[in-house]
Amino acid sequence: MKRNVWIVLILLAGVSQGAFAAEGQLNEQQKLGRRLFEQSCGVCHTRPTLVSGMYGPELSKESAGRDEAVMREFIANGTPRMPGFKYTYTADEIAAIAAYLKALPRGNQDLPTARTTTKAPTPAQ
Repeated sequence: MKRNVWIVLILLAGVSQGAFAAEGQLNEQQKLGRRLFEQSCGVCHTRPTLVSGMYGPELSKESAGRDEAVMREFIANGTPRMPGFKYTYTADEIAAIAAYLKALPRGNQDLPTARTTTKAPTPAQ
Protein backbone atom coordinates (compact mmCIF):
# COMPACT_ATOMS: atom_id res chain seq x y z
CA MET A 1 0.00 0.00 0.00
CA LYS A 2 2.80 2.42 0.88
CA ARG A 3 4.44 1.62 -2.43
CA ASN A 4 1.29 2.68 -4.32
CA VAL A 5 1.14 5.96 -2.43
CA TRP A 6 4.75 6.72 -3.33
CA ILE A 7 4.12 5.91 -6.98
CA VAL A 8 1.15 8.27 -7.07
CA LEU A 9 3.14 11.03 -5.36
CA ILE A 10 6.02 10.63 -7.82
CA LEU A 11 3.64 10.73 -10.77
CA LEU A 12 1.92 13.85 -9.43
CA ALA A 13 5.28 15.53 -8.90
CA GLY A 14 6.22 14.78 -12.51
CA VAL A 15 2.94 16.15 -13.83
CA SER A 16 3.23 19.37 -11.85
CA GLN A 17 6.83 19.88 -13.01
CA GLY A 18 5.68 19.37 -16.61
CA ALA A 19 2.95 21.97 -16.12
CA PHE A 20 5.48 24.46 -14.74
CA ALA A 21 7.81 23.73 -17.66
CA ALA A 22 5.01 24.41 -20.16
CA GLU A 23 4.21 27.67 -18.35
CA GLY A 24 7.89 28.66 -18.54
CA GLN A 25 7.84 28.27 -22.33
CA LEU A 26 5.16 30.92 -22.77
CA ASN A 27 6.18 34.53 -23.31
CA GLU A 28 4.42 37.38 -21.51
CA GLN A 29 1.89 37.94 -24.31
CA GLN A 30 0.99 34.23 -24.34
CA LYS A 31 0.65 34.19 -20.54
CA LEU A 32 -1.82 37.08 -20.78
CA GLY A 33 -3.62 35.20 -23.56
CA ARG A 34 -3.80 32.08 -21.40
CA ARG A 35 -5.35 34.05 -18.54
CA LEU A 36 -7.92 35.68 -20.81
CA PHE A 37 -8.66 32.37 -22.56
CA GLU A 38 -9.29 30.66 -19.23
CA GLN A 39 -11.46 33.58 -18.12
CA SER A 40 -13.71 33.91 -21.18
CA CYS A 41 -13.14 31.07 -23.65
CA GLY A 42 -12.53 28.08 -21.42
CA VAL A 43 -16.17 27.72 -20.45
CA CYS A 44 -16.93 26.46 -23.97
CA HIS A 45 -13.57 25.35 -25.35
CA THR A 46 -12.25 23.19 -22.49
CA ARG A 47 -13.50 19.99 -20.97
CA PRO A 48 -14.59 20.52 -17.34
CA THR A 49 -14.40 16.80 -16.49
CA LEU A 50 -13.11 13.69 -18.22
CA VAL A 51 -16.61 12.42 -18.97
CA SER A 52 -18.25 15.65 -20.13
CA GLY A 53 -18.39 17.09 -23.58
CA MET A 54 -17.46 20.55 -24.78
CA TYR A 55 -19.84 23.15 -26.18
CA GLY A 56 -17.35 24.56 -28.67
CA PRO A 57 -14.53 22.89 -30.56
CA GLU A 58 -11.10 22.35 -29.11
CA LEU A 59 -8.80 25.23 -29.95
CA SER A 60 -5.10 24.85 -30.72
CA LYS A 61 -2.39 26.03 -33.09
CA GLU A 62 -4.24 24.08 -35.80
CA SER A 63 -7.36 26.26 -35.43
CA ALA A 64 -8.33 28.65 -38.22
CA GLY A 65 -5.86 27.06 -40.59
CA ARG A 66 -2.93 28.13 -38.37
CA ASP A 67 -3.57 31.74 -39.44
CA GLU A 68 -3.26 34.08 -36.47
CA ALA A 69 -5.03 36.93 -38.29
CA VAL A 70 -8.05 34.68 -38.87
CA MET A 71 -7.98 33.65 -35.19
CA ARG A 72 -8.03 37.32 -34.14
CA GLU A 73 -10.96 37.94 -36.50
CA PHE A 74 -12.97 35.06 -35.01
CA ILE A 75 -12.19 36.16 -31.45
CA ALA A 76 -13.11 39.78 -32.15
CA ASN A 77 -16.27 39.28 -34.22
CA GLY A 78 -17.42 35.83 -33.16
CA THR A 79 -19.48 33.38 -35.19
CA PRO A 80 -23.19 32.54 -35.22
CA ARG A 81 -22.56 30.21 -32.21
CA MET A 82 -19.85 32.24 -30.46
CA PRO A 83 -19.96 35.79 -29.13
CA GLY A 84 -17.41 38.30 -30.32
CA PHE A 85 -15.08 39.91 -27.82
CA LYS A 86 -14.19 43.17 -29.59
CA TYR A 87 -16.15 45.16 -27.01
CA THR A 88 -14.74 43.14 -24.10
CA TYR A 89 -11.04 43.06 -24.98
CA THR A 90 -8.63 45.44 -26.66
CA ALA A 91 -6.91 44.52 -29.91
CA ASP A 92 -3.74 43.72 -27.94
CA GLU A 93 -5.65 41.38 -25.61
CA ILE A 94 -7.29 39.63 -28.57
CA ALA A 95 -3.84 39.25 -30.15
CA ALA A 96 -2.61 37.76 -26.86
CA ILE A 97 -5.36 35.12 -26.92
CA ALA A 98 -4.47 34.27 -30.53
CA ALA A 99 -0.77 34.07 -29.59
CA TYR A 100 -1.63 31.68 -26.75
CA LEU A 101 -3.69 29.50 -29.10
CA LYS A 102 -0.72 29.37 -31.47
CA ALA A 103 1.28 27.81 -28.60
CA LEU A 104 -1.32 25.14 -27.75
CA PRO A 105 -0.62 21.67 -29.13
CA ARG A 106 -3.45 19.85 -30.83
CA GLY A 107 -5.22 17.22 -28.76
CA ASN A 108 -4.94 18.77 -25.30
CA GLN A 109 -8.74 18.51 -24.86
CA ASP A 110 -9.41 15.65 -27.27
CA LEU A 111 -10.26 12.93 -24.78
CA PRO A 112 -12.74 10.11 -25.33
CA THR A 113 -15.82 10.51 -23.16
CA ALA A 114 -18.24 8.06 -21.64
CA ARG A 115 -20.97 9.61 -23.79
CA THR A 116 -19.12 9.08 -27.06
CA THR A 117 -20.80 6.45 -29.16
CA THR A 118 -18.53 4.14 -31.06
CA LYS A 119 -19.43 3.00 -34.54
CA ALA A 120 -18.36 -0.17 -36.20
CA PRO A 121 -15.77 0.39 -38.92
CA THR A 122 -17.03 0.39 -42.46
CA PRO A 123 -15.59 -2.12 -44.95
CA ALA A 124 -13.51 0.67 -46.48
CA GLN A 125 -11.78 1.23 -43.13
